[in-house]
Amino acid sequence: MVSPPVFLYLIEWTPMPIKIPDTLPAFETLVHEGVRLMTETEAIRQDIRPLQIGLLNLMPNKIKTEVQMARLIGATPLQVELTLVRVNGHRPKNTPEEHLLAFYETFEEVEARKFDGFIITGAPVETLEYEEVTYWKELQRIFDWTTTNVHSTLNVCWGAMAAIYHFHGIPKYPLKEKAFGVYRHQNLKPSSVYLNGFSDDFAVPVSRWTEVRRADIDRVPDLEILMESKEMGVCLVHEKKGNRLYMFNHVEYDSTSLSEEYFRDVDAGVPIKLPHDYFPHNDSALPPQNRWRSHAHLFFGNWINEIYQTTPYEPAKIGAGAY
Repeated sequence: MVSPPVFLYLIEWTPMPIKIPDTLPAFETLVHEGVRLMTETEAIRQDIRPLQIGLLNLMPNKIKTEVQMARLIGATPLQVELTLVRVNGHRPKNTPEEHLLAFYETFEEVEARKFDGFIITGAPVETLEYEEVTYWKELQRIFDWTTTNVHSTLNVCWGAMAAIYHFHGIPKYPLKEKAFGVYRHQNLKPSSVYLNGFSDDFAVPVSRWTEVRRADIDRVPDLEILMESKEMGVCLVHEKKGNRLYMFNHVEYDSTSLSEEYFRDVDAGVPIKLPHDYFPHNDSALPPQNRWRSHAHLFFGNWINEIYQTTPYEPAKIGAGAY
């Protein structure tokens, strides 16, 4: 008996737009970079449900973080609607109040909503104990809320450390000196949907004063380490049961992010070494080259694609215990 032929179709796609307010400062930057953006009229005309992605932005310079995240979220073949969220318990020094009022919603304003994906960023509070952070109780409330109102959560840098501590009691440890630079990382789980297309070895920017340790993570059966560096330790952890990702480093960084941090500390008289393997020939007068951009796009694209494949079509069913 001859089996019927199987036909494979290759479909060429171009990135779908990300929907953000056209007055957001990130809008002009993303247009200049070629990221496709859409208006409200265009979004309504498309007969699909856009993915709802929330960004809890804890960074002091919120505009810069908006651009970094929107750039990666917008480079997917799916329509995404991005909602910017802030905590009430803190007022950033480097973002105008007018910007927050115009473009951000407080957690209380989005608490009743459901999100397909939710990103919680890092914050410059690593050296504080979690309980000493002014908005820690509010953040704990948000972590708990993600278990019922979010399909998949991506926690980044300090946000990842805080989340893994909140859910599993895994502590952070202070480092003798800042982990700072671009380090080679290994792909430990090539079969993971989040690492589709990843090389076996790749570069990731690192910038932190604390770390979590493999020994603590290995004691939690629900946690799986996906990326790791021989020098810098654990980078990415997946928790299937909670549908959470913990990214302890900065794949989202711009080409100049580490240099801006370096020169800021130099100007402030803070002892800081040159970022590892970042400036060409270790010469800070030379412009750094971005060697992580492609894997950053792969990672965010894989995350959003997995959300699309698994999230309920009806938002009301998100968090209903089906996953």
